[in-house]
Amino acid sequence: MPKQFTLIVCTYMRSQPLLTLLESVRSQSLYPTEILIIDGSTDTKTETVLSENKFDNLNYFKVDAANRGLTKQRNFGLELIDDASDVVCFLDDDTKLTDNYFEELIKTYVDYSDITGVGGLAINENRWETKIDGKKYSKLKYYEIDGYIIKESQRNIVRKLLGLQSNRPPMVMPDFSNGLSYGYPFNSKVYDVDLLIGMSFSFRRIVFEAIKFSTFFEGYGLYEDADYCLRALKFGKNVINTNVQLYHYHDGSGRPNQYSYGKMVVRNGWYVWRVKYANPTFKASFKWHATAFLLTCIRFTNVITTNERKEALTESIGRTIGWFSLIFNKPKEV
Repeated sequence: MPKQFTLIVCTYMRSQPLLTLLESVRSQSLYPTEILIIDGSTDTKTETVLSENKFDNLNYFKVDAANRGLTKQRNFGLELIDDASDVVCFLDDDTKLTDNYFEELIKTYVDYSDITGVGGLAINENRWETKIDGKKYSKLKYYEIDGYIIKESQRNIVRKLLGLQSNRPPMVMPDFSNGLSYGYPFNSKVYDVDLLIGMSFSFRRIVFEAIKFSTFFEGYGLYEDADYCLRALKFGKNVINTNVQLYHYHDGSGRPNQYSYGKMVVRNGWYVWRVKYANPTFKASFKWHATAFLLTCIRFTNVITTNERKEALTESIGRTIGWFSLIFNKPKEV
């Protein structure tokens, strides 16, 4: 039974969002027995903010360039966890917690012995609505689960029409990788999943003692959380507890340019796909590439349909380059 738990927050150039997060941690009904702040910033603003605002059980670590980057900083933090901690919790530095976040999270581990990974959901990103009795909902335009519905995006409608939409529950990876990322409605249920969301995930000691975050993911580390979750499945179940709630504000600082992001979407996405499905069938491979092609084409249309034309163009070019690079230079397993 978890009695002590560690919170690790890896941060980079986000002193004020980090302070907002820590103030919400201070208000928790169940407080972490250890807080590790792993700071990769190139300035001293975060250090200054933490020296001016004291938080119980907090230890601050400033890493050098060799240990900078989300993956490296997370692994740095894992080496520092107190031996008495039963669970490690990771939070993005641009989140804010509801007052019972940790109480609900730790309760999940207490109630279910076979669960080794628990994640939460962002209130401000939740688009689920209660299904109205008697009202008909188009299966093309809506997705339904447990009496709740969510409106499909245009890209998912197109994927349905082309037979490229996943038939697995949200956050469970199909054999062609591109699953449903809707999250789940706030209905107090616990759902078995493959993937937890990096902004809010946690693991038992049996997991974080055995595996580290892959060194394949450097810098921004897109999908490194998915890679870790998939490898963690061999130790037990990953679940989303819909009572574990927070806010995610997606602070723009510290993010890569759109070209690099687009390239990572494809290359890192291919890598994570092969973590779970090392030898996919021809049909699964075709659907993965068809989906990558479709989403790149849709992103190209955003050059016309949105005001962020430069961002859409550079990301689309990044996706295209990343896709073609798979022909000659596939990511190698680390």
